[in-house]
Amino acid sequence: MKLTAELIAELELLTLFNPDNTQEGLKIHHDAAPAMVAAGERLFAKGLISQVDGGYLTSLGLDAVEQLRTVLTILKPA
Repeated sequence: MKLTAELIAELELLTLFNPDNTQEGLKIHHDAAPAMVAAGERLFAKGLISQVDGGYLTSLGLDAVEQLRTVLTILKPA
């Protein structure tokens, strides 16, 4: 799997969600960076977030964020 700019933007957006509080959402404003707006649209289409402009993590999104958190912890410099 190749890490494209689009995939990296999606991962970066997912890191902004707080998996410890599922009632805490995220709003992607219309004047946000175009890459973040597009990442939100893709994550919504993939079923990871509840709204095209952010919203809340779905159960699939929560699973993805937890896995991402694990990977980032493993890769973090000692």
